[in-house]
Amino acid sequence: MLWDSLKSKYKRMKIVRALFPVFFVLIACTNNKPLPNIVLVITDDQGYGDLSVHGSPDVYTPNLDKLHEQSIRFTDFQASPTCSPTRSALETGRSPFKNGITHTIYERERMTVDAFTLPQMLHEAGYVSGIFGKWHLGDEDQHQPENRGYDRVFIHGAGGIGQKYPCSCADAPGNTYFNPVIKDQSIFVKTEGFCTDIFFNEAMKFIWKNGEKEQAFFARISTNAPHPPFVAPDEYTKKFADQGYGGSAQGFYGMIENIDDNMGLLMENLEKWGLAENTILIFMSDNGKALHSD
Repeated sequence: MLWDSLKSKYKRMKIVRALFPVFFVLIACTNNKPLPNIVLVITDDQGYGDLSVHGSPDVYTPNLDKLHEQSIRFTDFQASPTCSPTRSALETGRSPFKNGITHTIYERERMTVDAFTLPQMLHEAGYVSGIFGKWHLGDEDQHQPENRGYDRVFIHGAGGIGQKYPCSCADAPGNTYFNPVIKDQSIFVKTEGFCTDIFFNEAMKFIWKNGEKEQAFFARISTNAPHPPFVAPDEYTKKFADQGYGGSAQGFYGMIENIDDNMGLLMENLEKWGLAENTILIFMSDNGKALHSD
């Protein structure tokens, strides 16, 4: 039934390239196993070399290194050079131009409302979907994730926390990486803490809640880190300051080590909650490394 549903939806929507998490869903279902949960973690402007397992002399990422050793690795992997194009391709399985995406600002980041999205497809297979962090595919209502198939929405606006550009691309005014204002479903709320910690924590609530009910879920954790501005909690920047790194490098590498700690907590909780064996955990960055001046 799942296979017939997906085939008919592919044909109706003329999607010619499958979305890679769905491959795993189909494989699992052909073996009469329960629907696997999917957690997709996308960092922003983190380069391939910004992991210690990839040879970085700057950061130490033991949790991502562990995931690397346990995983199937896509080593010939291509993405667009900027945020919105890559994200729209992941959402639809189509090239960015077919999604109406030509840029990251000036309303060129708005994904066409005609696109059929991954969470819409997964919904037909019995999943609930949540997004936590960065969306960057349109800030107007019809483009927002709650209208594109996501059941749980916890996001910042624009392409980054505090960003604002002419036209409709804008985050909450005066927003910062610490204690940011976040759109929680349809309500803007003031949070406490560092943005990456907040997004992971909220995602883990979603994961635990649905895992406890044995409800298949898709959780997309899209951090704005390590996108500039390059800031991180003091406990992460101090190490780099002590080693003589400049201010922006302290923030950039500090954010990556903070992401790694959150990945470790996520993997630990998946094990503790008995979800690890039936959860596909995917980690990637959206494009190339951000440029910092020191």
